Amino acid sequence: MDSEAKIIIAFLLKRSGKPALKESEIYLPLSMDLGWFSTKEAQEFVTYATTQHLLVKKDGVLQPTFPYEKITIPVGFTPTKKLFTEKKDLPKEENILDSLVSFIAEKTNCDQKEILAEIRLAEQEKQIFSEVAALFVARKHKLALDEWADIIEKKLFKENTG
Repeated sequence: MDSEAKIIIAFLLKRSGKPALKESEIYLPLSMDLGWFSTKEAQEFVTYATTQHLLVKKDGVLQPTFPYEKITIPVGFTPTKKLFTEKKDLPKEENILDSLVSFIAEKTNCDQKEILAEIRLAEQEKQIFSEVAALFVARKHKLALDEWADIIEKKLFKENTG
């Protein structure tokens, strides 16, 4: 059975008739048109979907990472808020650096320790945050980073505002 998040995404894409949507074209219908979530919850859903790699940002729009056309929307579908309660049971903030190291190692078929050493070296040489160094290393390996750049930008600006 498809996850509730995939069903929500497929529903919105099929409803819009578009293969990709702007962030606002996802959270506004969820909150305003359909009334399924509050605006804040709908925005959290977008964040959840991108961190779970169900959606990726390309050319300013969010595209699904799965064949949404094949998702069957149950008759009378209304999402539960189970996604958000499950998410709240997880640690408040996922370690982005660990996730990036895993991502880079998986995509490059390198050992995670090698990738982490490469990141630490870039961090020291360039005097940059470890997450930014991870992006640098990933780019060096010619990996697509659209969704990661946004996540790291939010983390850095949120944590470093005074």
